[in-house]
Amino acid sequence: MPEAPHLDERLSAAARLVKPGVPAADIGCDHAKLSAWLVCTGRCPRVIACDLREGPLQKAAATCQEYGCEDRVELRLGSGLEPVKPGEAESIVMAGISAQTTIEILEAAPWVKTPGLRLVCVPATKVWVLRRWLWQQGFEMLADEPVRAQGRWYTALSAEYTGRCYEPSDRDCAFGLAGPEGMEPGYRAHLSEKIEKLRLGAKANPDRLQRLERLLNELK
Repeated sequence: MPEAPHLDERLSAAARLVKPGVPAADIGCDHAKLSAWLVCTGRCPRVIACDLREGPLQKAAATCQEYGCEDRVELRLGSGLEPVKPGEAESIVMAGISAQTTIEILEAAPWVKTPGLRLVCVPATKVWVLRRWLWQQGFEMLADEPVRAQGRWYTALSAEYTGRCYEPSDRDCAFGLAGPEGMEPGYRAHLSEKIEKLRLGAKANPDRLQRLERLLNELK
C-alpha cells in the first residue's frame, strides 16, 4: 500500500500551508486525496472531509480505504462549512472553489473570524477578489504563492483573522504579497495576459482603464 497519495502542484501548495499537528477541514474535498495525504504523512492527526454531493464522497471513501486512513478522515455531506462545528478544525482548506463561492462560504460561517484559525484557499478563479475580501474583513495574509498545475496557474493563499481591516489597493489585489518584483517570468506573463483582457473590456470606463494600464506598466 502506498504511504500517501500523490498530489499535484496545486494540492501540494495547499498542503504546505495547512497548520501542522492539529485537525483540519477539507471543504469541497472531491476525491479526498488532500485529506488522505494530510493524515497519512502525519501533517494532521484528523481531517473532516466535506462535499456537497454524494458522488465525490463515494470517491473520497474509496481513497481513504485505499490508503488505510478511514479512521482519521471523517466524511461529511453538506454545503460549505455547514457540516463543521466551530472548534473542530484549526485549518480550513478550500481548493478549486471559485473566489466568489469561497467568500459566500466564509460569510455564512462567521466563526471563521477566530484568531489562530487558518484559512488555506486555492481559488479556481479571480484570486484578486478573494484577496480584497480577506483584507477588508480583517484577515492577515500569511502566504501568497503562485503555482502551476496541469497547464494552469493558481494562487495558494493562507490567512488568519486579526481584526485589523485593511483597504487594499488595486496593486495589492493584483500582485499579492510579493509584488511584481518577486514574480517568476511565467506567472508575470500569465498575469499580464489576464490584465490585458480586463483592459480591453474596460474601454467604456476611463478610470478603470487607467488603473489597469498602471498595473500593466508595472509588469513590463
